[in-house]
Amino acid sequence: MNSEREVDLLVAGAGPAGMTAALVASLEGLDVLLCEKSGQVGGTGATAAGTLWIPGNHQSQAAGFDDSAEAAERYLDALIAGTGGRALRTAFLRTGPEAIDYLASRTDVQFIACGKHPDYRGNLPGAGVFGRAIIPKPFDGRLLGADFERVRPPIAEYMIFGGMMVGKDDIPRLIGRFRSVANFVYSAKLFARYLADRLRFRRGTRLMMGNALMARLFYSLRRRNVPILFGTQIVDTLGDAGGVVGARLRNGGEELIVKARKGVILATGGFGHNKEFRARFMPQPTPERSLACESNSGDGVALGLRLGAHTAPERGGRGGLWTPVSVTRRRDGSTGLYPHLSLDRPKPGLLAVNGAGRRFVNEAVSYHDFVEAMFESHKTAPTMPAWLICSSAFIATYGLGDIHPGTRDLRPFERDGYIVTAQTLDELAARIDVPAATLAETVARHDRFAATGVDEDFGKGETELNRFNGDPAHKPNPCIGALGSPPFHAIAVWPAEIAVSTGLATDADARVLGADGAPIAGLYACGNDMASIMSGAYPGPGTTLGPATVFAYRAVMHAAGKVA
Repeated sequence: MNSEREVDLLVAGAGPAGMTAALVASLEGLDVLLCEKSGQVGGTGATAAGTLWIPGNHQSQAAGFDDSAEAAERYLDALIAGTGGRALRTAFLRTGPEAIDYLASRTDVQFIACGKHPDYRGNLPGAGVFGRAIIPKPFDGRLLGADFERVRPPIAEYMIFGGMMVGKDDIPRLIGRFRSVANFVYSAKLFARYLADRLRFRRGTRLMMGNALMARLFYSLRRRNVPILFGTQIVDTLGDAGGVVGARLRNGGEELIVKARKGVILATGGFGHNKEFRARFMPQPTPERSLACESNSGDGVALGLRLGAHTAPERGGRGGLWTPVSVTRRRDGSTGLYPHLSLDRPKPGLLAVNGAGRRFVNEAVSYHDFVEAMFESHKTAPTMPAWLICSSAFIATYGLGDIHPGTRDLRPFERDGYIVTAQTLDELAARIDVPAATLAETVARHDRFAATGVDEDFGKGETELNRFNGDPAHKPNPCIGALGSPPFHAIAVWPAEIAVSTGLATDADARVLGADGAPIAGLYACGNDMASIMSGAYPGPGTTLGPATVFAYRAVMHAAGKVA
């Protein structure tokens, strides 16, 4: 830590957007410095599913999936009310495939097509079913050597055996490991690899999802010798509303002045753990739970506001991109959050009720739309928490939150309060404090829908997304089935954001806009420091990582004097 330093570009935050920006800057020949407040790279992106929503991407087209940015634009126009932000969405759609190909052709950041992965509002014009989602290729963490410890791990709830990552395709083989020789051999190889990893590392090195993406970015940065200052926070900018020429950094008790000839990029991860910003930008009552990285405290947004930048939206927005979560109890006594994304809610035999004992949502909608329905329901009946209700047979087949499929001894989860168990619906109603008569009526009505396969109240199972995440073997509707026989179980779910949607307003090149609507020279924002181009809507899988990557690319290209 020298007292003063001069570079072309300073990037604050080593999450997905910040690392992408630093990597592109290095490839463009810029002298770039990356600072990271914590001691690890990845931020919230390291714990995410790792999907990127990139309509018209060439990886999917090469795999035979037809899609276009034009169709996606029709979809976004239908999904997002008004015309605000349309120029940014157009820039995103036009640049997305270019940014991905740039990384894939010049770095170790490699992607594969997801194939079928429906958009979340499939009933709107332009919605896609195939080809818009891509994921990072799995990564061998051993390639990082000792630097592997610098990659923030996934949440504990996404690992098994204390540190082994598994993907969606691994789950049926692991569950059915004793059902066929092929499954047994596959599972045995995974476990043997994990045991070998634990001789050298604190966790498994077979990385996938968001962890693979963060490791690939970090590995590419290391190969290009891009300097990263860990434990270093950006605390102020040099300059004023007329232009930013650098920043002041702090590492412990030391300070570093960095002059940046081509600008400063804010990618500090948003304001997930900033109480003031949460109260200002999120709905009331303010959700208390967050899946954001613990170090995401609004540093970038605060710096922008200090310079007179404005946020989008200013007030009254939802402020976040949401998922329902349950509160887990870990072996070390701490608590965690399990995001109920798609593995349990869309399956037949589960229903969600509010504090009045009534269904309030199609349980198979996207995680974001589920929480939006929680907010709406809470206006008339307590819905924080809401309750997911099912039977023991359901848990044995599909799992429930942090309880893995195949689990039959539920007593540990009952003892620590993760689930509530009862032998009758009346007893369950009493234990979760909902009206017994109403709950019984709700279940009876739900079970009648299960018999016909038609959910007359919420249309569960009618969209591509519903059916994609349901159980195709269940007839007549893959998403709705009778509650079944006791014992019955309930689990409380709360709203939590997987990313903030309110952030600094920018133009299409990620330049932060001042109070007068003009760009502040030398100041860029991307990732969760930048206002979501989706205006609080959630079109499909990878809604945060797609724009984070694309606008990091656009910001650097602008700073380098090139056109994205």
